[in-house]
Amino acid sequence: MAAEKKEDAKPDNRARVIEGEVHESTAPITLDILQALVATIESRRGGDTSTSYTAQLLANRQRAFQKLGEEATEAIIAGLSEDKAALAEEAADVLYHLLVALAAAHVPFEDVLTVLAERRGVSGLREKAARKL
Repeated sequence: MAAEKKEDAKPDNRARVIEGEVHESTAPITLDILQALVATIESRRGGDTSTSYTAQLLANRQRAFQKLGEEATEAIIAGLSEDKAALAEEAADVLYHLLVALAAAHVPFEDVLTVLAERRGVSGLREKAARKL
């Protein structure tokens, strides 16, 4: 599919901007993407750190969390710049590094989903107040 110029395009949540051009994605937008990423991350545990960035991070918990913080900062900067494509890219980096940090800390992604499910339907303000008790 031909790419459109960024300023002319109206990308939806399945588009990706690369070097100023919008490219349509054929990847399904579902939780399966995150679950597949979790599986890939786990498959790198104990892997060759000379060839796998993920294996390097899993082998060094401190570095994994440091990278998560760096990527979160980059996402904040992108968000404040109001550059939607940059924010989407940085958000993807944050998600990847969060999943790696969770794996490095031996916290299953399913535990995070369980917490989210427990909070579903609860006011954010009420949930925050309950944590302060």
